[in-house]
Amino acid sequence: MHDPVFVIHGVANRDRKEFTSVVSALAAAAGVDMVPVHWGDLGAQEQFINAALPTYRPDAEALRDHQERQDLLAAPVTAAVFARALDEAQQLSHVDAAVRERLDARDDEEVEGLRDHGRRNDLDPDQVLEYVREAWTDTEWLCHVDDAQLLRETGSALAHSLLDENDPDLDDAYHGLRGGGIDSDGRLRSLVRRRLNDLDRVAGAAVQAVGARLNHTVRSRFGPGATRFLGDVLVYQRHQAAVQARVRQVIDEVDPGLGRSPDRPVRIAAHSLGGVIAVDMATATVPLWTESLVTFGSQAAFFHVCDPRGGQLPPYGGSVPVHLPPSLNRWTNLWEPLDMLAFAASKVFRLHDGSAPVDLPVSHQASIGMWTHSAYWNLPYVASVIGDVMRQDQPMPPC
Repeated sequence: MHDPVFVIHGVANRDRKEFTSVVSALAAAAGVDMVPVHWGDLGAQEQFINAALPTYRPDAEALRDHQERQDLLAAPVTAAVFARALDEAQQLSHVDAAVRERLDARDDEEVEGLRDHGRRNDLDPDQVLEYVREAWTDTEWLCHVDDAQLLRETGSALAHSLLDENDPDLDDAYHGLRGGGIDSDGRLRSLVRRRLNDLDRVAGAAVQAVGARLNHTVRSRFGPGATRFLGDVLVYQRHQAAVQARVRQVIDEVDPGLGRSPDRPVRIAAHSLGGVIAVDMATATVPLWTESLVTFGSQAAFFHVCDPRGGQLPPYGGSVPVHLPPSLNRWTNLWEPLDMLAFAASKVFRLHDGSAPVDLPVSHQASIGMWTHSAYWNLPYVASVIGDVMRQDQPMPPC
């Protein structure tokens, strides 16, 4: 009779009861006896993460620093509009079309109403565009706009404001305060620049307001979750001994002799960071002797390439794979194509007999969506591979 397979979870597993239930279902699907190793209570604390989040202030001053503006423009929330895929000529073509359309529409309205619109005839679209072109490069936000609709709305609003400034039917007192209608090229140039700057400030204020709110919402809503994922990695890096002691404790509760010598190796299945823990323990100076290891969605090779793990493992030099000690006898590593947290092991490592760990791709299923890192537990193929490996059979071919 085989000893049970010990199952080590990865990051963000806080509920021991839930994890035990997941392992029970996996054991039934794989056809092997399994023991859950829960260490999530030793992971990162996320209950106080809000204390570290910046406070959103809707009345905060506008961004003054050039780099701050560039950072906000590069953020995903604004990149779709402010991507600057259009060059200046293309941008101004949209503005020009809207200016002409607005001026033509007002002229048509006045002709139909038999109004005297002599002042409005002073607004030459070609001249307006010339002055827009002069002022365009001085804008902070509009010059980055890549959205045709926004550019057309900008042109329409600019034309509308110029028409209002030049409307002879507006109140005389208003005109007195504004300095009268447009009566010269200099006046038009100045007016175009001022109105364009006004629109630029509105665009900037809108971007900052949306960006700040989105940033605050993302931090508040996803901060605790991010802490569980990234925080657990950081906690493990600092407190490996405590986490590994928990693994050892669970094994000892089954049989204190398991994993302490090549005569009584353990069998382990591990997800995500659990795979890193398993490899670290199997290759430590005093190793956890491991007969068969199945990892899924794991990062052991990535961690070792970035930061050599130590123990019995030399650093990876880039050309020659790192030889694993005999204390890790067999290793099968599963990865799902859309799982950004899954890495291959066969290029970085070699087993003690010279063979490579077996990397097996797991076919993507549309039903599991885009976030696939947690999907392995319920995939029949994963259970089948674990069952076959743990029964000392050859791993199944890629599905």
